[in-house]
Amino acid sequence: MTSRLAISADTQLCGIALHPAGHTRSPAMHNAAFAALGVDAAYLAFDVLPEDLSAAISGLRALGIRQLAISIPHKEAVIALLDDIDETAQQIGAVNTVTRRGAKLVGSNTDWLGAVRAIESATELADTRAVVLGAGGAARAVVYGLRARGAKVTVLNRSQDRARQLCADLGAEAAGPISALENIPHDILVNTTSVGLAGDESPVDPSWITAGTVVMDTVYEPPETRLLRDAASRGARTIPGKWMLVHQAAEQLREWTGLDAPVEVMAKAFDAAG
Repeated sequence: MTSRLAISADTQLCGIALHPAGHTRSPAMHNAAFAALGVDAAYLAFDVLPEDLSAAISGLRALGIRQLAISIPHKEAVIALLDDIDETAQQIGAVNTVTRRGAKLVGSNTDWLGAVRAIESATELADTRAVVLGAGGAARAVVYGLRARGAKVTVLNRSQDRARQLCADLGAEAAGPISALENIPHDILVNTTSVGLAGDESPVDPSWITAGTVVMDTVYEPPETRLLRDAASRGARTIPGKWMLVHQAAEQLREWTGLDAPVEVMAKAFDAAG
């Protein structure tokens, strides 16, 4: 049976803008949290084409939507459409959250906190050696978070220029091709590429993963990617992408309501939405 949101004239609207939108589990997580906290709000998914993003933000203003999560492919393009961007989002160069503050729309980034909190469930980050695969918006958030917690970070990516620029912007130690992982000692490995999302493949050779390494995949569908299965078979500790998504969503809710989010409730809603 499909549940229906109880929406009245007093219900506050929130949502997520992305394209395509069919896979998102954010409405399930946020609506479960609203119900648990007794917040009269409804969270909806909006499938927004890149060419329609400006109109969508204008619609957000006109409709009084209180908070809008921003996902692929809009995290960088949305910046020019907002009234203000907080310092962290400016440094990362990507926005995943737009919150209404009075008459202004303010951009922030909770992805980095989602990544940090997920990884910190398995290990301390200070003075660790981390490798991040990819150089897009998610990679920038992850590198920012790792550096903020005192990790040394190497960025590996197919495009060397993008990787080097990310390192220069965020203080990562070095950049190289993904194949360089074979010869780079590391305590933590984070995949931010889309490899594994569309099929049963991994961005790295299993032999490059050593026992005791903490491996997180930001891909959350399927729940256990090929990378995570390979890592577990090598004796690594694995973190599904689900936890980064849950923790960043919990921080989004706190930014808007000031309330501590029910993380376990949101995690269960995430699972049930699969």
